[in-house]
Amino acid sequence: SSAASDVYKRQTKSRAWFDRALEVIPSGIYGHLGPSEGLFLPLEKWPLLSSKAQGTYFWDMDGNRYLDLMCAYGPNVLGYGDPDVDRAAMEQLMTGNCTTAPSYKMVECAELLVDTVAMADWAFFMKNGTDATTFSVLTARAHTGKRKTMFLRGYYHGNDPWAMKADYPGILPEEVAHNIVVPWFDLPAMEAAYEACGGDVAALIAQPYDHGNFADNRCASQEFWASVRQFCDKRGIVLILDDVRTGFRLDLQGSDHYYGFQADLICFCKALANGYNMSAVCGKEHLKAAASSLSFTGSYWMSAEPFAACIACIQKLKALDAPTLFRRMGQKLTDGFRDAARAHGFDLVVSGEPALFYLRIANDDSLMLHQEWVAECVSRGLFLASHHNHFLNAAVTDQDVALAVDIADDAFSVVAARHPELELKP
Repeated sequence: SSAASDVYKRQTKSRAWFDRALEVIPSGIYGHLGPSEGLFLPLEKWPLLSSKAQGTYFWDMDGNRYLDLMCAYGPNVLGYGDPDVDRAAMEQLMTGNCTTAPSYKMVECAELLVDTVAMADWAFFMKNGTDATTFSVLTARAHTGKRKTMFLRGYYHGNDPWAMKADYPGILPEEVAHNIVVPWFDLPAMEAAYEACGGDVAALIAQPYDHGNFADNRCASQEFWASVRQFCDKRGIVLILDDVRTGFRLDLQGSDHYYGFQADLICFCKALANGYNMSAVCGKEHLKAAASSLSFTGSYWMSAEPFAACIACIQKLKALDAPTLFRRMGQKLTDGFRDAARAHGFDLVVSGEPALFYLRIANDDSLMLHQEWVAECVSRGLFLASHHNHFLNAAVTDQDVALAVDIADDAFSVVAARHPELELKP
């Protein structure tokens, strides 16, 4: 295949830069963007630092190009360097950005979100997904006067202490003492947990569907969400939807709208502004006073440049009907991956919504075979993650899909040849 002759071996400059990073930054590149979590195996196959990005590609320090199906873990929703978003942002930057009295762009941005998101009566802005989920839980506590938060198993709602686990470094047991964790899609477990704590529940926070890591993703149903909405209404629990990862990729009116219900608070971040730094919470009228009462802000939360970018981004997502595009391209891509896998005797399981597909080679239970295939894809210029859902952006073309499938096919052939003991049968 064309991909076979295009294997990327040079990582010398990237590695040298990473060594420099290790000297001055804890773990060099921290969090899920770096190798410290042990998900970049074998390490020499992975680019660690980038030099530039455009459209649906980025380049490492050695000049190798990667077709990027992680999209900076979500923020790249239109394509890197989208001209319309960048133009709006740059014009605003020249006019005013971080100013003592906030720019009127904040008002315009809030109006657009209220107009776009089905459940929204107001919008409140911050910087990260964690800010948005924390704000939402604080609002729910302030509104209800109750203490506990209900989570669905496998959750990730950011990295403030309340959202972490008791055995994480630096987390005190009392910081997570009011967290209740129940299985997904299990209403009797929710009811039992509510009774067990005497009804001391301020909020239920959940992603739109089960898109955890290291496991096949499970989509929700309208029936499930209708029953959860009813459960919360009956008990005065604030229903918070963490739409940080999925927001605007399933439905421009919010993922609650996609699944046929209305959240009380909804958290957005990744797809808001095509990489410009902001997040937002949209809420219902009855929570506006509680939101106003919080002591919760930051030096850059009202910066105008991201608001201008957000307005341009949302307008473009609407013009493109991006959710339909993402669903179609995600289906086409994963169909191609599955066919390529089958041709080499692999069982590639695709799960989750097509716009945020999750992949797993099911020929072994260890996930190591899957990790091996992903590494071969990456070293050929197709950037996948091994145990996380993937993302599409609106710059992905049919040619990009063909290239991705071609590289995936080549990687399958290499892994198959390496493992005669699996006796793979196409």
